[in-house]
Amino acid sequence: MLMLRDSPDCDAMQAQWEVLQGVINYCEGSLKCLLETAKVKPAINYYMVHVGMGQNPTLISLSKFCDENGIRTFGYGAVGEPGPNAELFNSPILKNIGKNHGDKAPEEVALRWVIQGGAAVSVRPTTNFGLGVGVCTGVGTGAGTNGECAKGLWKRAGVFDWKLTEKGMAELTDCHGWTLITTLLYFRQLVVRVHMVHR
Repeated sequence: MLMLRDSPDCDAMQAQWEVLQGVINYCEGSLKCLLETAKVKPAINYYMVHVGMGQNPTLISLSKFCDENGIRTFGYGAVGEPGPNAELFNSPILKNIGKNHGDKAPEEVALRWVIQGGAAVSVRPTTNFGLGVGVCTGVGTGAGTNGECAKGLWKRAGVFDWKLTEKGMAELTDCHGWTLITTLLYFRQLVVRVHMVHR
């Protein structure tokens, strides 16, 4: 699948869309621009979603817009961006929720929150949820079916075997603070893009 990155130029986005199939980091304004002329609407919008972003009005509006227009959210950064975020891994909130779900690690809780919130999600093929160690490539790195990387990927896939409680989902959705700077930087970029599209 080819996916289109956003541009400050609405005409450029519309022209590029004629030959592409998905979009990356599109804010609501960029999607509206694209939908004005698109014969086929995007199936997915690939953008950052992680614990700590749940109450951001821009993210809420974008998610609602995508849902209303049949555009599926495909999230990246489930364990923080740019990152992974060590503060997220050390969060007492995520640790407590994980403990209450059979000793799940904070990264498993973070990943489950994104999935249970309705988004598809991408994960990095590493032994430790993307902390930059043990990337699954090359000979001798544990990339086989019984290696450390395979175990890491199976652990990630295990998030489909359990669910967060409504209370846990709400607590994680209301979470803020240690990811606020990441969220503000990300949405500052989106606001700039919206402004440029609507000039």
